[in-house]
Amino acid sequence: MKHVNPFVKEIIKDSLLSIGEEMFIALARTSMSPIIYEVLDYACGLTDGKGNLVSQGNGVTSFIGMLSPMVKSVLDKYDNGKSLNEGDIIIINDPYTGGGSHLSDVGLVMPIFAEGKLVAFSANKGHWTDIGGKNPGSLTNDSNEIYQEGIQLTGIKLFDKGNLNNEVEQIIAANIRLPNLSIGDMWAQVAALRTGEKRFLELCKNYGSETVTDVIGKLITSSEEYSFKKLSSLPKGTFEAEDFIEGDPAKGGPYKIKVKVTITDDEFICDYRGSHSQVSHPINCSYFGLLASVRVMYLAILQPKFNVTEGLFKPLKIITDEKSILSAERPAPVSMNFEARLGGAELIWKALASSMSDKLSAGHLLSVCSVTLTGIDPDTNEDFLIVEPSAGGWGAGEQHDGQRGQFCMGDGETYNVPIEVAEAKYGVMVNEYAFRNESSGAGKYIGGSGVIRSYEVLSDHQYLSTGFGRFAFKPWGLNGGDDGASSYVEVYKKDGEIIAPFGVTTRMELNTGDVVKLVTASGGGYGNPKERDKEKVHNDVKNGFFTKEEAKRIFG
Repeated sequence: MKHVNPFVKEIIKDSLLSIGEEMFIALARTSMSPIIYEVLDYACGLTDGKGNLVSQGNGVTSFIGMLSPMVKSVLDKYDNGKSLNEGDIIIINDPYTGGGSHLSDVGLVMPIFAEGKLVAFSANKGHWTDIGGKNPGSLTNDSNEIYQEGIQLTGIKLFDKGNLNNEVEQIIAANIRLPNLSIGDMWAQVAALRTGEKRFLELCKNYGSETVTDVIGKLITSSEEYSFKKLSSLPKGTFEAEDFIEGDPAKGGPYKIKVKVTITDDEFICDYRGSHSQVSHPINCSYFGLLASVRVMYLAILQPKFNVTEGLFKPLKIITDEKSILSAERPAPVSMNFEARLGGAELIWKALASSMSDKLSAGHLLSVCSVTLTGIDPDTNEDFLIVEPSAGGWGAGEQHDGQRGQFCMGDGETYNVPIEVAEAKYGVMVNEYAFRNESSGAGKYIGGSGVIRSYEVLSDHQYLSTGFGRFAFKPWGLNGGDDGASSYVEVYKKDGEIIAPFGVTTRMELNTGDVVKLVTASGGGYGNPKERDKEKVHNDVKNGFFTKEEAKRIFG
């Protein structure tokens, strides 16, 4: 690599970060679905010409590990890039190649050419409101093979040399519900890709493509050096943990997963061998899904203070059995894949928490706690579809209480749908949105509270599907702290019937006046509850998190 002026290097580095952020904003502002423009369930970024991550504007943290495998799968399919042309855009959602998660997360990849040479890729990945399949919203708890979950896009050209492949768009539109939303989001993704291409080429024009690619190479190398340096400061040895993935108890489970984390001077090895084999309902994840979530956990341990690039992940190694529930193979269903991949990532957290309590807290809500509700909006007589994650409680840590009302580690910097938006766009009324206040997660530092959200149904024949993990297994406490509280769903029928708490249901029919109560897990506590500062206990009671009697009994 040639010498580059250090000031130019800094300008290019910051420009790459800015490009990722501008792509991110462009997608949100042009999208059609609340899951994109409100929740921010997507990510955008740039890779180098070999598919190595360079820059990312992020909403969903798990997507940080999915963009580069997605681009590399495109390179593999198209003769190492030789069959790609300027203006091409590839569409992919296949979890078993580079798609990573489930069919609802659709990726677009655009090669960037400078002076006739492939120098970079613009890429993004977003959750579509619907991608087809057996259930509205394409999140299903009862599929037994991936073919029931939606249309599979294995890396095909949506654009060829800048020209839209109309037949591909028509095939997609004909296989999905609410095509105005999903196809609209597809065009928003296209706009974001073109924004990335435009800004990258401006950078090449100002400084030369060779200089830009040299700086990118140096950034990746310096990230790699940083990763090895941080690795040397971590405790060495082997650390083990196990837990369970929950699914629909009527269909089987829970399913044991385990990890052995080995940290040496030059490797961070996560060995998941011995975990349950893949199953015939959709809580499996592919290897690429596991990879993405493990990368998030690895970053939480390294805590880099600069833009994430591929070099940071050089020491990371993941080992699984073939056809494991954590590395499933086609045609295993993966619609609810986040339960497995986030479970796999949190195992690392659990294994290392006692040895790294300055970095890692007690257990958190873990689950995405997905909610899908479909029906007719009585105000418009049009179909509506709620597809959303749920916020909950995080675990307490050394010197701090757990965070309340936050999304799980896989969702990252995403948002809830505001009450006003939900009531305006969906056939529901929000009767309650509040923190939980039962005595769980006690410790010297207390776990963060889960959240209660209640929807009153405003029309007949609405259908509810939920996937709430941490229903049977509570978030774990740390260093003497108590476990948190489980998540659950209750339904209060208009006729007075109460449907007992559950975690998973599929297409439960609801009618006018029925109320769905969605309750997410509270985080685990840290340390001996008897050591909690008395002023903090007083405030806990004042804020309604514990009663006076509970405080006296638990904290003394």
